[in-house]
Amino acid sequence: MSSTSTEPKTDHRTRVTVLVALAANLVIAVAKAVGGLLTQSPALLSEAAHSVADSLNEVFLLAALRRSRRPADARHPFGYGKERFFWSLLAAVGIFVMGGCFSFFQGVEALRGGGEETFTGYVAGMVVLGVAFVAEGLSLLRALHQVRRQGGTADGLRDPALRTVVAEDGTAVIGVTLAFAGMALHMVTGQVVWEASASLAIGALLVFVAYRLGRDARDQLIGEAADPEDAGRIRALLEAQPEIDSVEALLTMKTGLETALVAARVDLVPGIDSEQVEEVAVRIKRSIARTVAEADQIFLDVTERSAREAQGSPAATGERGGA
Repeated sequence: MSSTSTEPKTDHRTRVTVLVALAANLVIAVAKAVGGLLTQSPALLSEAAHSVADSLNEVFLLAALRRSRRPADARHPFGYGKERFFWSLLAAVGIFVMGGCFSFFQGVEALRGGGEETFTGYVAGMVVLGVAFVAEGLSLLRALHQVRRQGGTADGLRDPALRTVVAEDGTAVIGVTLAFAGMALHMVTGQVVWEASASLAIGALLVFVAYRLGRDARDQLIGEAADPEDAGRIRALLEAQPEIDSVEALLTMKTGLETALVAARVDLVPGIDSEQVEEVAVRIKRSIARTVAEADQIFLDVTERSAREAQGSPAATGERGGA
């Protein structure tokens, strides 16, 4: 299969991107936490929680890259490709709980407690945010560069690990900007409401990103169909076969980042004996595998019923999960 030779190289690039993001987030998380504790800045503490959450998520993504490439076995005959989606879901939960909820907590506490007008260490805290902005920006540029190398937004962001890194780094850059603005306005006006608002805005941003990442991971875990373009190519190939009278049902499901299951119920033209049926089925499966590289599990259900009879079948109407 053509994707086999490129998968390890793609995973290697993704692993490097995740490691770069992890290194940046670990250093930044420590700096933000120390600065936040010294200044008691809610915005800086929110950003520290954000970076801790991102660091933990990168560990999840590294686990996803390693575990999803395990070969199929008796217990998991379709392989472990969906591990990638599972760990991405955990990363989304981490962003929501550790980042979003803590940021909301810091913002509400700052509003309830009123403003402390001591700005000791605020300048150092803003320097920390400046360094964090540069580090997060470089990590984001690295991730976006890989997205471009892997075919742009449509193809590059199919990988949930890479998609999560891009979302985290992009959110981090925006979050650092909000925290910097909140601290600066607090210093200028003496009103803690600016910094509290920055914390609440960071929390809202993280909750939104967590929701989007979690929704994508959920869809993939439940069992998302293959790309409509690939499904259309498979259907067109089946309908073009002279031995096939009609395609009664075509079901697809992604079983991993670059693998998919294909199940088709087809009605053959009259007069084909059993030996020919086997030869036709083998030839069609090979043609599908050559046409759509992701189709690594292909099942054909050959029926001699007429197309009119089969239209009411559970597979054709979608009442069953497979053919």
